[in-house]
Amino acid sequence: MMGFLLGLALPVVAFGILYLIFEGLQSMDWVSTEGFRPKFRERTLSIIAIGLNALLLNYYQKRRATETMRGIAVITFVFVAIWLAVFSKYLF
Repeated sequence: MMGFLLGLALPVVAFGILYLIFEGLQSMDWVSTEGFRPKFRERTLSIIAIGLNALLLNYYQKRRATETMRGIAVITFVFVAIWLAVFSKYLF
């Protein structure tokens, strides 16, 4: 259960923080979305947030917490499946 919660919380919080950072940078006119494909920022930030679960997996692998790793891996695969379903039309 702990793996599910950690695997769910880290990407959601990381996406929120990264999105707020880029919104702030865009409001200061330091970054722009011109010239990019639709949903580029959301797609990129979400895959980075999902990828952060690899850090959790590595941490718990070193501590040999296999049940926690299993929960993180399952929720990561669910996130990847959702990501593919949502953004597949923007990829090609």
